[in-house]
Amino acid sequence: MKSVDRGEDIGYNKAMNKYIDLHLHLDGSLSENCVKELCRMQDIEIPKNLISMLRCPKDCRDLNEYLRCFEFPLTLLQTEDAITYAVEKLCYETDYRYCEIRFAPQLHCKRGLTQSQVIEAARKGLKENYRLILCCMRGGENEETLRLCGDYMGKGVVALDLAGAEALFPTCGYKHLFEAAQRMGVPYTIHAGEADGPESIRDAINMGASRIGHGVRAIEDEAVMKLLRYSSVPLEMCPTSNLNTRVIGNIRDYPIKKYIDYGITVTVNSDNMSVSDTDIKKELRLINEVFGIDESLLLNNSLDAAFN
Repeated sequence: MKSVDRGEDIGYNKAMNKYIDLHLHLDGSLSENCVKELCRMQDIEIPKNLISMLRCPKDCRDLNEYLRCFEFPLTLLQTEDAITYAVEKLCYETDYRYCEIRFAPQLHCKRGLTQSQVIEAARKGLKENYRLILCCMRGGENEETLRLCGDYMGKGVVALDLAGAEALFPTCGYKHLFEAAQRMGVPYTIHAGEADGPESIRDAINMGASRIGHGVRAIEDEAVMKLLRYSSVPLEMCPTSNLNTRVIGNIRDYPIKKYIDYGITVTVNSDNMSVSDTDIKKELRLINEVFGIDESLLLNNSLDAAFN
């Protein structure tokens, strides 16, 4: 498959969007219209309080409460047709220059699908310039996901991830998983420095992560800041999501400008379009308005950090 570079971008032409999103969860990004159609497809009654079921509550206390917003969307993504439709709908609703959609196959097997069937269904819905990242889950059984990630590398899948309740299941406990990924030649990103502290970022880098999901709490430890700078491991930052989960209390406290000034590579992403009521355009606009950071710098960083 082609490599992403500024000379020959995947699936890019002048009619397409200029935006790039490297950290976008499928189950957290189902639009209201998509959810309604998924309900109709499966003869499921559309909840009257649908929006509140998809959105993070304004008084959300932490990541664990935020993750509850994924429960209803996941119930709708348990058939091959539903998964294909959801991926296809997300691709066409966003129409980005390049995008990496991530999801955990093991969470879509509650009605009898195998993880392989789940991945095949997701691949079927992809547009040419979109790719998949397969998430392992903290506290989950991840060996099958890892094996399938290796099998599907270069076939719509570009990397492995570790997601879930970071503070409850520390990153260091997954060293064996990523040692196996390295032996298989599977690249990976790891959610770190979101619900857990800077030591989670340090562990992720030392375990060979190519990128870090979030990384907000690196600011708490200068040694970790130095490690990020010298390793050149990019951060997949998601501002609105981090506000929602109370990693930061005020957007003006967001460390993105400090990271850039320090020499750390940062990208900006949406994380969960529905749960956080956002998209990449809103995220880039927010960062520009608050910190004066030009979106071209961040989009070029994303292009350079893309797995494909």
